[in-house]
Amino acid sequence: MKYLIVEDERFAYEELKRMMTKLRPGYLLEKQTKTVVDTIGFLKTSAVDLILMDIRLADGNCFEIFNHVEVTTPVIFTTAYDEHAIKAFKLNSIDYLLKPFDEKELEAALVKFENIFHNHTYITDPKRFEQMLPVKTKNRFLISKGENYHYIETTDIAHFYSEDGVVFLHTFQDKRYIINYTLDQLEQQLDSRLFFRVSRNCLGNVKAIENVARYFNSRLKLSFLPACPHEVLVSRVRVPDFLKWMDGIME
Repeated sequence: MKYLIVEDERFAYEELKRMMTKLRPGYLLEKQTKTVVDTIGFLKTSAVDLILMDIRLADGNCFEIFNHVEVTTPVIFTTAYDEHAIKAFKLNSIDYLLKPFDEKELEAALVKFENIFHNHTYITDPKRFEQMLPVKTKNRFLISKGENYHYIETTDIAHFYSEDGVVFLHTFQDKRYIINYTLDQLEQQLDSRLFFRVSRNCLGNVKAIENVARYFNSRLKLSFLPACPHEVLVSRVRVPDFLKWMDGIME
């Protein structure tokens, strides 16, 4: 099984190559191309069984490739952006992996490719494809104040917490606002690389954590800047996951 990697970032290429070598040692990496032009030239003269393709390349958008050469090979798109997902499904798409993805996600895409390879059937239903996409992360919140509205970027939020059934958004500028979301809903919508459910009533931004200290009964006590209005303790059960998150290890 021969495959092509279309990727212009050296680290991203090396990591993808490493994962492919580990997950599918029997697959043969035929070539790496870094640009739209190089990829068109390769596909006009060569054939592979699978393409792993980044969307934004050094000289343009990868969709330009499909305007110049007929591509019938299954494609797994890899990208840091999700706005091209619906367009991608029309182009022999097997899967659409949002960077940074891990071995489990790539393995699932490869299994999907192998399951349909023999039938040569691809996704043709946009609604079905949308259901396969990762949940989009919320990047801002609408705030009402009197008769006026404004928004707050998620990256400007230090933490969310609940008090007496009311959920507050607390910014790095030490301002807080009531929002109409539960912490459970927020946990599903926020970028898990940035936010963690540190306790039953608090979701914290890693950049707002000022100090982490051991606490009795194998728990951790957190200090935020700006400060959270109540004590924040990470339970013994959650400590391993919290420490992995702090270390940048995503499951």
